[in-house]
Amino acid sequence: MYNKFRVVVWNFVIYIIAILFVLFCIFPFYWLVITAFKPPEQISHIPPDWWPNRLYFNNFIEVFRALPFFHFLWNSFIIAGLSTLFCLVIGSLAAYSLARLKIKGKRIILFAILGVAIFPQVSVIGPLFLVFRKFEWLNTYQALIIPYISFNLPLTIWILTSFFAEIPRELEEASKIDGCSSVQTLVKVILPLAVPGMFTAAILVFIAAWNEFLLALVFTIDEGARTVPVGIAMFPGIHHIPWDAISAAAVIVTLPVIALVIIFQKRIIAGLTSGSIKG
Repeated sequence: MYNKFRVVVWNFVIYIIAILFVLFCIFPFYWLVITAFKPPEQISHIPPDWWPNRLYFNNFIEVFRALPFFHFLWNSFIIAGLSTLFCLVIGSLAAYSLARLKIKGKRIILFAILGVAIFPQVSVIGPLFLVFRKFEWLNTYQALIIPYISFNLPLTIWILTSFFAEIPRELEEASKIDGCSSVQTLVKVILPLAVPGMFTAAILVFIAAWNEFLLALVFTIDEGARTVPVGIAMFPGIHHIPWDAISAAAVIVTLPVIALVIIFQKRIIAGLTSGSIKG
């Protein structure tokens, strides 16, 4: 009886700690949302109000009317989209080779590729800046797309290699008997079966490129190629910080990403927890 009581108490404590931790993580986003909907007179109210006295939607309208926010969104969409596309194309070819070819030290190669993903960005900003300035690429899409591909490609290869390795080889052998080349086998047989892995890699790469700040801050000079994170960081003026506009813009940028993760969370988890590499 005592042991059962102790288990119940321990489970209760664990649940309370988990709930408090979740609330701690959610609170910043909650405060961001209510700030975005607060009227101007309530933004700087002391003590702060925990809920807007009326829903004020002009903050969202003002973001697009007074600032080139739509242009920032378009830049982020193009840069993140192209980065994701190139990562999938290059990563699928590399992953298929690693999953199917007999290569000595395959695991070492894979861990070396994954190690590149944790390489600090700040260590390459200086050399990249000099190279891009030499080629006159500063403030262009390619100045961000190329580094984004470099930093996100290792994770793409790792995820896709796991999926390709789990696909039975008999399917490839059957397609080759039917006269398909290696490229046709990859396109017509392997890639359709690896859709969950492709989808997982695409979401992770897109979110990483969408949220990236440091490289976008250094390599963009004006609004021509400036992305959303940098655009929001440029909202504050010399004597005024527009918390209402910043909050509204952050909500606009964050909600689609959160919705994407919630809707496709099963696919993301399946991709990240796929089986180990064979061979």
